[in-house]
Order: sequence, then structure tokens, then C-alpha cells
Amino acid sequence: MIAQLTGKIIEKNPTDLVLDVNGVGYELKVSLNTSSEIDEKKPVTIFTQMIVREDAQLLYGFHSKEERTMFNHLVSVSGIGPNTAILMLSALRPAEIARAIQSEDLITIKSIKGIGAKTAERVIVDLRDKVAKLSFSENNLTGLGNTTKFEALSALVSLGFDRKTVEKALDKIYQDGATVEGLIREGLKIL
Repeated sequence: MIAQLTGKIIEKNPTDLVLDVNGVGYELKVSLNTSSEIDEKKPVTIFTQMIVREDAQLLYGFHSKEERTMFNHLVSVSGIGPNTAILMLSALRPAEIARAIQSEDLITIKSIKGIGAKTAERVIVDLRDKVAKLSFSENNLTGLGNTTKFEALSALVSLGFDRKTVEKALDKIYQDGATVEGLIREGLKIL
């Protein structure tokens, strides 16, 4: 099993990359979040998970152990394969998925492309106890525990804005008592 790779990125696309490790190029499937976190100019360490099927051997890469852990939990749910798990991790960060599972937030989980109501319910039921035992960092989104800020972030990202840009904008404009609509409106003005 390949647990991690350290090398230089020689090719990078939004959903995959090729990592040169001592002359061997490893193709890795990655989430959009991982792709945006990686600086392709410097040597990088990627945490990996290998999935072996009868027709393919695929290597999935993650910028953090947290993301790999969430990936492994997601693929353990019946009906969620590796590609769907990567899609979920592209739409939401591991901490956001964990929070949605713990708070039984079906709407957030269903908002991910390809996830229906039954699959969202299954994710919550199957992972609620597992996720409760884990701790995921919020990265640099201070106050993301605030549902208003989180919903505004989700809405703006779903409109096609870059997550990091939206996070910075929301950090600038967020005030206690703000509404989701107000944050979205103000966010759109500066994005």
C-alpha cells in the first residue's frame, strides 16, 4: 500500500496530477480542494489511498490526512464509490462534511452533485458515530461553526466563485447578526 508520496508536480489539472518521485511519475486523482491547496512550484507531500478494482488500479491523493480519513469513511458507505467521494470532497472540506453529518444536515449533503436524499441519509446514519470520534480542523475559516457564514460560503461557491476568495471576502464582511442573504449580497459586491 502506498501511504504517501513526496516529489515534484510535473502536470496538474483540477481533478488529477502527475507527481514525479525520483523519476517515476504517479498519476493521482485529487479533489478540487487538494488541487487548490497544492503549490506546484515546490516539492510536495501527498497522502494517498490506492483503490484496486478488477479493471483498474487507481491512486487518490490528498493534501491532508484529514481529507484522506474522510475519503475512507465516505467510500465505506454503500452507494458511494471513490469518484463520488472525491466529488464530495471537492464540494466541501472534511470539516464541513463532518459538521453536516453530525448536525444531520441533509440539505448540505444533498447539495453535492450526484447525492440524492437516500444516499445523504445513508451517509449520515453510517458515519454519524465514526465522525463524532474524529476532529477536523476548520483550516482558516474562523467562525465557520456559524451556520449563517457557512451557508453563505456554500451558496457563493456553488455560484462558481473560488472557495479561498469567498472565505477571505466573508472574513472581511462578516458581523454578528448578519443574515445569509446579506452576506451573499455583500459578498457578490466584492467578488
